[in-house]
Amino acid sequence: MRVSPIRIPTVSNDGDWDSCFQVSQQTKVPAHQEMDDLCPTEVSGESEEDSTAKEEEETVVGPMFLPKDKLAQSQKKITVLIKEKMHTQANKELIRCVILSRIIFGEEHWKCAQALTNLAYGYLTLRGLPVQAKKHAESARSTLVTWKVNTTSNKEKNEIVETLVMLYYTLGVAWLLQNHGREAYFNLQKADSSMKELTELTKGSIAGLQVSEKDVTVALGRASVAIRRLNLGLAYFEKAIGNVIAAKGEKTIDLISLYEETAQIEQLRRNHKQAIQYLQQAYSICVSTFTEVSPRTAEASALLAKAYAMSRDVQHRDAVELYFVKSITAYQATLGSEDSETITTIEEFSKWLVQNGEKQEAYKLLKATLKSQVLSHGGCSPEVAQTFYNLGSVCFAKGELKKAIQLLKKCLMIQVFLYGSEHSKSRETKQFLTLLQR
Repeated sequence: MRVSPIRIPTVSNDGDWDSCFQVSQQTKVPAHQEMDDLCPTEVSGESEEDSTAKEEEETVVGPMFLPKDKLAQSQKKITVLIKEKMHTQANKELIRCVILSRIIFGEEHWKCAQALTNLAYGYLTLRGLPVQAKKHAESARSTLVTWKVNTTSNKEKNEIVETLVMLYYTLGVAWLLQNHGREAYFNLQKADSSMKELTELTKGSIAGLQVSEKDVTVALGRASVAIRRLNLGLAYFEKAIGNVIAAKGEKTIDLISLYEETAQIEQLRRNHKQAIQYLQQAYSICVSTFTEVSPRTAEASALLAKAYAMSRDVQHRDAVELYFVKSITAYQATLGSEDSETITTIEEFSKWLVQNGEKQEAYKLLKATLKSQVLSHGGCSPEVAQTFYNLGSVCFAKGELKKAIQLLKKCLMIQVFLYGSEHSKSRETKQFLTLLQR
């Protein structure tokens, strides 16, 4: 599952970073009612919800196909749809696979539980819907555990244990996305135990699994951080890094996000030197893989600049400026001056410049972005309002109160137009103005 871009937190917003991380027993129902049960009502505007059970049954078991043929067809179709990034359509096929599995094998068969687990994993990874993922995974759990104990077939047991890896991983990540770190860690430990059991059953032959050992290890690292066990989280990430290097070498792009997340943990541990080293490794791989002028390298460069800044070491001032400039230059060349990533990086650099006494340079940098923002977003846009606010803040820091008030009034006028006078952004700007006008 793809990880969102990492932002290294400052000491003051560690809590914010942390925050960014009742299912009833299912009753047996006829096959023609399955679609209503499987389609989540929480998600509006999706075509699955609009389909009736009768229409789906006609689609699933057409007159020209036996259920087993239709199941094989749907399974092949899922692979193609995922490859083409048609995630909603792939999820529909996963639903059909559950219905067909119930028709073919019966509701209490492990194959049916396997189809439910695949659907749960699909809701998590294809649709980003942890509530639905958790619901379907939990409904499959007891069946899989029972069959695992009772089966006499080695082939079946291997497949069941592999499915349990996916099930517990899905549950763990779903809990983590809902900010329940302890529940996440508990389920991910079970996924890890199932992975070890599968390794023993297959005598080490576990290549090609949908949920890899790296996936489980990284998720355990994130869950450990979520419950404030930073040393444990660091150990999991170091293990993942070691495994990836052993399998793919020291220059694989798989290491970039691992190095960045490990650096984030080191920042939380206040180990700035080690964090910088990890980010330097990530940056080096980005440069060699994507070239220096690319959005991914620009992101890595910005993270490195902020890591140097957080160290508060005066010897790192040149490095902070160097990597911020590299990041901004790369973003402007690839995404454009008006892109949100470009503007955000300029704002972060400007704040650092103000903190280090270079207020005039910060003002020039922000002023230069204003024209492109007006051209791109219009004169009354959130981006323009934020730039006026930042410019006003810089003028206040420079002691130019009259100019600061003028800029903040422009910001407030746009915010009131966009959000209304009672919005939190408008109130914050108004309070700042009141403070300056005393």
